[in-house]
Amino acid sequence: MIFGKMTPLRITSYTYTTCLGAGLNANWDAIQAGRSGLQPCTFFRINDLDTWVGEVAGLDQALPPSLAEFDCRNNRLSWLALQQDGFITRAQSAIARYGAARVGIFIGTSTSGIHQTELAYFANQDPLPAWYQYRTTHNVSSVATFVRAALGASGPAIAISTACSSSAKVFASAQRALNTGLCDAAIVGGVDSLCLTTLYGFHALQLISPRKCQPFDSQRSGISIGEAGGFALLEKTGDSNLCLLGYGESGDAYHMSSPHPEGAGAQLAMGAALRKAGLDTSAIDYINLHGTGTQTNDSAEARAVQQLFGNTTPASSTKGWTGHTLGAAGIVEACIALEAINYHYLPQSLHLQDVDEGMDIALLKHPETRPVARVLSNSFGFGGSNCSLILGSH
Repeated sequence: MIFGKMTPLRITSYTYTTCLGAGLNANWDAIQAGRSGLQPCTFFRINDLDTWVGEVAGLDQALPPSLAEFDCRNNRLSWLALQQDGFITRAQSAIARYGAARVGIFIGTSTSGIHQTELAYFANQDPLPAWYQYRTTHNVSSVATFVRAALGASGPAIAISTACSSSAKVFASAQRALNTGLCDAAIVGGVDSLCLTTLYGFHALQLISPRKCQPFDSQRSGISIGEAGGFALLEKTGDSNLCLLGYGESGDAYHMSSPHPEGAGAQLAMGAALRKAGLDTSAIDYINLHGTGTQTNDSAEARAVQQLFGNTTPASSTKGWTGHTLGAAGIVEACIALEAINYHYLPQSLHLQDVDEGMDIALLKHPETRPVARVLSNSFGFGGSNCSLILGSH
């Protein structure tokens, strides 16, 4: 069925890479240690932005010769993330099992390899340098094409770019493709890398913080931008008890960049996810909040959560560890949600000290160890593009 309660999809493999490190263990060890990956911004020798970023190490090495036409920072980050936790082996096993044409690729990104165009511009040549290939680097669909080429799949390949909800929406698109028979397995993910466009763009919007981000804190002053890549393998059957149970999508239709002040769209997305999962709010053990650290986002999200869940369901933002990874935020926080279920551990909102007025929800200032069976993960993008996922054991 497309509407109503969905049949859970098995998540048979997943991995993510952030400024905390490459792969599940590196990230989870840092989260449990309360160690942020944010550092003062030195990306591309920037010296005029007073902010902190989540920069991933190890992106200096070019792609293998067979993938050289895709070489750019964004696809190097994709390649680094794909190689963690045996993900390539599990994905290629699924491709062998179902057939290459029956495995779909669904990848979210906001700016893709736009930094490659920035480098071409700085080369100051007319025409642009011969090494610059827009189609396989900057083009928003290039990351999905790269992942398909790297894994050897030939099913449908779709790139979704809806700002910060991009790699949450890939789960919804993949479920619909599986449900309608377009494919038998889906590789979903998100990759977004640092570039001057986003750093200076958010600076122009007066949204970047001079400190490590402090979502929901009374002293919060904006976001810390990060970069990340992550992937998950979705199948109708499998040996994993971790599942996509539901998803909800909505559009605010309110403002080009600001969320609806009452969180109307966010509440719609969360409610739709609960209906899709056939659950009520009491079944959710933890909410991974979008929680960027901006005044408007945190206020709107808190109101939406309070109206739907009240103030008892534990909730936190994990952007204090990774920064806001924009188009990769959905997959990163889905992976953190799955790890919370695996370890029965709820991470705190790092850097939260003094909860702001009006945030009447159960924000975690300290980690908690308790049974966790189902997590709701929010991703809310510019323009009011909202997506909520419900992940859980089944």
